[in-house]
Amino acid sequence: GDRDRRFPLHLISNQPSTKLHSQLDHGSVSAAGKIAGREPLAINPKDAASRSIEDADVVRVFNDRGSCFAAARVTDGVMEGVVQMSTGAWFDPEESSNLGPVCKHGNPNALTLDRGTSRLAQGPVAHTCLVEIERFAGAPPQVTAHVPPISTRNRERSAAEE
Repeated sequence: GDRDRRFPLHLISNQPSTKLHSQLDHGSVSAAGKIAGREPLAINPKDAASRSIEDADVVRVFNDRGSCFAAARVTDGVMEGVVQMSTGAWFDPEESSNLGPVCKHGNPNALTLDRGTSRLAQGPVAHTCLVEIERFAGAPPQVTAHVPPISTRNRERSAAEE
């Protein structure tokens, strides 16, 4: 249907191999698996070429539910029409005037259906959804997921020093 034409790629969001769910996302093993600080998204070379995407490009992954940035990992390890991005990147939202809310870090929860399996279990219904991907032109927003907030005490101390 129309949704399949607008969002032709099947996203699989599996459990990560570099962390336990989102635990230790700020750690060195998780950081070593990222590309320029963003969660990698595996994309088939044919899908990448048709979108002018090259390895390590920052991409915007989107559908009707939301969007997130990721870093392309062009590989024949995924079949054409399928992309893969692990779960667990800490949610790092930014309100963009022209894109709407977007996760700067690469959390696929911004894209997947948020509905439980039943009234009893409330487990996630899937780690999959339909998406489209585009190469992001220009400077992407800085990832700030692991930057601690400025506390009120530190803000007051900084103001007093000025």
